[in-house]
Amino acid sequence: MQEDSPVQNEKTPDAPHTGQPQRAGRRNRLIVLSAAALVALGLGGVAVATTGGDHPAPAAVSLDAQTRAEAASRADRSARESSTPVTPSASPTPSPSAASASPTPAKTATAKAKPKPKPKPKKTTKPTPAWVNPMPGAAVTSCYGQRWGTLHAGIDLALPSGTPLRAAAAGTVTQAGDASDGYGNSVFIDHGNGYLTHYAHQSRIAVTVGQKVKAGQVIGYEGATGDATGPHLHFEVHQGMWNQIDPAPFMRARGVDLGC
Repeated sequence: MQEDSPVQNEKTPDAPHTGQPQRAGRRNRLIVLSAAALVALGLGGVAVATTGGDHPAPAAVSLDAQTRAEAASRADRSARESSTPVTPSASPTPSPSAASASPTPAKTATAKAKPKPKPKPKKTTKPTPAWVNPMPGAAVTSCYGQRWGTLHAGIDLALPSGTPLRAAAAGTVTQAGDASDGYGNSVFIDHGNGYLTHYAHQSRIAVTVGQKVKAGQVIGYEGATGDATGPHLHFEVHQGMWNQIDPAPFMRARGVDLGC
């Protein structure tokens, strides 16, 4: 019987299991990552020991300086990339105009309001009457009627020479000049109601034919032209041209008293 050769009798060691290299590689990666994390926390080189499985892992792993630097760099870059950069907000800078502007004091509610000035009363003028005295304040020297055997057809009113004569009522000047027959410088005014007024013996005439006049408007100045013994106004009222009537009752009926 032939002996078995020693080579044949020796038992060949069991081949390593297929999953063992994979577990060893995974443990090595965990060791590297753990070391990187420890380096990022500033703990320096660390020896990591792990056990597990059927076969014990190396008792300690030492990381040289280059490996630690690379791990720290990767960990630091990962932390920077994952964080969102925050831009500090700029504090508002007050504008120079706003800073230099001085605050305006608000008006207090208790400030007394200035009293409003009282409105000045409006000056009122009395309306001019429709008929007025042709020479106010004058003295009567002769009234309407018979004088020296003839008709004195008007009223004579006397004041110092040059006193203004006024239209007895509004109307239109129909004559202005020498009226002959001893009247001298005369003015005739047609009042548009069938009546005319006549102003004789004027020293100077202030209106012209066709001019519109108002009651009380100056039409001339007292004088002694024509047949006159002295300065005075010879005032007549005509109901139609040269139809003289007594001026006293006519003017009195219109609110004017001539003193006759």
